[in-house]
Amino acid sequence: MRRLLTAALLLLSLCAPAFAVQPSEMLDDPALEARARDLSAGLRCMVCQNQSIDDSDAELARDLRVLVRERIVAGETDEEVIDYVVSRYGEFVLLQPRFSVRNALLWATPALLLAFGGGFLLLHASRRRRAKPAPLSAEEEARLKDILDRGE
Repeated sequence: MRRLLTAALLLLSLCAPAFAVQPSEMLDDPALEARARDLSAGLRCMVCQNQSIDDSDAELARDLRVLVRERIVAGETDEEVIDYVVSRYGEFVLLQPRFSVRNALLWATPALLLAFGGGFLLLHASRRRRAKPAPLSAEEEARLKDILDRGE
């Protein structure tokens, strides 16, 4: 029983997130380091793309972690640090993008296209149902009657 519990705890410890932050990057002030961790947890590694810079071992992620800490030590607010990183790397660097008209249009475009396409199909279908065929001319009626009479 004891071995099973030990093995389970060992497996659980392997599931814990592995932060890529090196001790040499860490700030001496625990409050500033906590701010840096919070900020870097929301920044995307441009190499790994689905990892925060805190979780990535990529060289660019390390550079970004150092940059964030330098800006914090320089006395910038969290917003100023994020604005600087976004101005340098674009909004893609944010794991949770800011709300803007551009982003709203980006997310709404597929729904709008489906709505317009569906509306077009419904309008086109209703026009086809309403359209009545043109009546046959006297010549066409005579020809049709002739064809039908021959078939009997």
